[in-house]
Amino acid sequence: MSSPGGIGICGIGAVTGYGWGREALWEGLRTTKPAAVLTRGFGGDVDGDVPDAGWVARVPDGGAEADGRGRFARAMRSAAREAIDDAHRRGWREGRRVGLLHAVVLGEVELWRDFYLAEHGDLRPRDYLALMPSTPMSTLMQEYGFHGPAMNVSAMCASGNAGLLTAKLWLEAGIVDDVVLVATDLSLTPENVRHFVRLGVTVVDTDPLDGCRPFQEGSRGFVMGEASVAFVLSGRAREPYSWLLGGAMSHDAFHATSIDPELHQVRRSFAEALSDADVPGTAVGYLNAHGPGTRQCDLAEATIADELFADDAGLYSVKPLVGHCQGAAAAVEVAVAALGYDRGHVPAPPRVAPAHPRLLHGTVPVNDRLTVKSSLGMGGHNSVIVLAPPA
Repeated sequence: MSSPGGIGICGIGAVTGYGWGREALWEGLRTTKPAAVLTRGFGGDVDGDVPDAGWVARVPDGGAEADGRGRFARAMRSAAREAIDDAHRRGWREGRRVGLLHAVVLGEVELWRDFYLAEHGDLRPRDYLALMPSTPMSTLMQEYGFHGPAMNVSAMCASGNAGLLTAKLWLEAGIVDDVVLVATDLSLTPENVRHFVRLGVTVVDTDPLDGCRPFQEGSRGFVMGEASVAFVLSGRAREPYSWLLGGAMSHDAFHATSIDPELHQVRRSFAEALSDADVPGTAVGYLNAHGPGTRQCDLAEATIADELFADDAGLYSVKPLVGHCQGAAAAVEVAVAALGYDRGHVPAPPRVAPAHPRLLHGTVPVNDRLTVKSSLGMGGHNSVIVLAPPA
């Protein structure tokens, strides 16, 4: 298969609130049942009390004990291993220099919590090293004998897109022959969720499809989720899920949580992503949006979509289903778009209220038009990438 000039997504691995594995993610999306379940201790404390349970999409216990003490390392290595095996089955053969990028914001949150509160700072050296962000990367590189560069990428909710664009730069500069990108966020402790509730952006007290309604009336914010998602990326892809054609990033330099209402930098990211991919806005068939269900983010993306894309370009966000997976959010959503091209449809959540006219409803057959994936990270990180179908 000839490349349209982009980087091929050759393999995909996933660990999400739906379970361990790429197929668990896809099956969960196909059913349009949210991954979030009522979980003890996650009710929030807006009024000072801690209700017994709240809706969160946590990764269930699992993975190989040999991969690490915590769910974070186990999920990271499981997703990467699945993506590499998947890429091999689809004809990928690694080059001499395989690099590793890990998109991460918060690392071994549960282990660090125990280190201070339960273990009182007293661990064996080996167990202490497990807390370091370099350790799961080192063990993965050792497992496969990869010798390219390895580093972390962090841009809050935009970290997955930032990792993809960094991988593209590495490949185009000839620094590596292939890249394994993993985005991991397993940071849902009661304390972390409670503070997002206090910020007024997280919903824990109602069913996700009721509380999180991106681009629909009555949305109250997002339900929090966890995930580790991995991709194998190469310019020599034989049977890719999708091609990464281009992208762009910018920063609002405006506020710690709010988007600049003038949208100058958001608009620039979209325009420069299309320019980098060398495609017009009219070629875009789908906007796989950040879409957290908050008023300012949804309004920003809907405004840009109306400005840049054809009237028949569809809009969707899978956050009501997978949850907002924080540092892994963009990667989960890229995986959905890439798998959608492979499986022949977009698994959009059902509409439950009056909505933006572009918003897709339920399972929608996918055509050969381009997908733009936007991700607006907390703190002003704007990122946009352009994906093309494999053929």
